[in-house]
Amino acid sequence: MNKLPDEALVGIPGGTLITATPEEGRKLAMLIARHTIHQIQPDLDKLVAGRPSYAENPDSLTAAAQVVAIEFQTIAAANNYWR
Repeated sequence: MNKLPDEALVGIPGGTLITATPEEGRKLAMLIARHTIHQIQPDLDKLVAGRPSYAENPDSLTAAAQVVAIEFQTIAAANNYWR
């Protein structure tokens, strides 16, 4: 198995949801979403092999965006909506 590096399998990169700005929060949400996929499928070869089946599928892309939105919502709440 061509395993992803351990740093790609961390659930909460950096160990915190606290960010200085909403932009940093959005970037963290994207990173957490990617790490979630890596935790579900840690075999890099299988992960890359499956990409063509979802990379151009509008439903798959919408689902991915929803995952990021949910992660961002969680991060925003953890940051008291940056108030």
